[in-house]
Amino acid sequence: MENSLQHIKLKNHPLVSGKILDIDLSYQLFGQDLHSAPIILVNHALTGNSIVTGENGWWNSLIGDNKIIDTAIYTVVCFNIPGNGFDGNLIENYHDFTSKDVANVFLSGLNFLNMTKLHTLIGGSLGGAIGWEMLAINPDLAEYFIPIACDYKTSDWLHAQCVVQQFLLNQPDQPLQKARVHAMLCYRTPASLNDRFKNEIHPEKQILKSHDWLNYHGEKLNERFSLSAYQLMNHLLMTIHVDDEKLKEIKADIHLIGVDSDLFFPAFEMHRCRDSLMPTKSNTFYHEIKSIHGHDAFLMEYEQLNQILNTIIHEK
Repeated sequence: MENSLQHIKLKNHPLVSGKILDIDLSYQLFGQDLHSAPIILVNHALTGNSIVTGENGWWNSLIGDNKIIDTAIYTVVCFNIPGNGFDGNLIENYHDFTSKDVANVFLSGLNFLNMTKLHTLIGGSLGGAIGWEMLAINPDLAEYFIPIACDYKTSDWLHAQCVVQQFLLNQPDQPLQKARVHAMLCYRTPASLNDRFKNEIHPEKQILKSHDWLNYHGEKLNERFSLSAYQLMNHLLMTIHVDDEKLKEIKADIHLIGVDSDLFFPAFEMHRCRDSLMPTKSNTFYHEIKSIHGHDAFLMEYEQLNQILNTIIHEK
């Protein structure tokens, strides 16, 4: 299937705030021809994009021909979060935009493509949170929902981290680099950094290798991401809010996947979500990635994630 970037023009799209925007929604399709096979919607993470498989695919280890999410069997679709800049479009006045607005935009995109029912809705981190928002609006949308390393509501802890990000993004000197350096310490753990770098000094730069690694990630993101896009994504993380009662209406089998060392969306929050749903939704399940790497483990521990997804998708 053609997997080039495609666009949907959403005219006069209403936001939760009451404001009206024209939105360019871009997306990519992979695998089987549309409406010839079951459809899997993948919601990308904070700095991800619609390329989910292939050479530059951010989930290339999981999605593709003969992989766990098999493009020889499924049609896979991924929308870009409007304003992520991947399609060249940015959102002005990002404060007007919430995670629920992104969910509504994605639902409008599905409606435009005549996708009334998904086999699976899967997403990691911010993408998974947007999945919660989508199913709260349309409880019948998917047969299976797989939220990974995320929650249906912004916790005080997450909000606090985003406030620090906001401070850094609003200062004039290298805002994106500095915010990314801080973010990396939310995405990883002390054990992950200490185990990897062991207090070693970079031979040429004469700084700790861990320090050089942080600089690298700050510069790398600055090269491929715009400040306004990052401000929007950080803001979206602060606006995740699904009413608890709405969760009970979701028809999909829910397979929560947590990371035992996650400092960003802690596993205990996902346990709490499971425990709150279980009395009314027996088709709620919890799986856990064991890792020293923290939040980013869902992008690193592919062998474990493959095993868990195989259990959910192929051995259900």
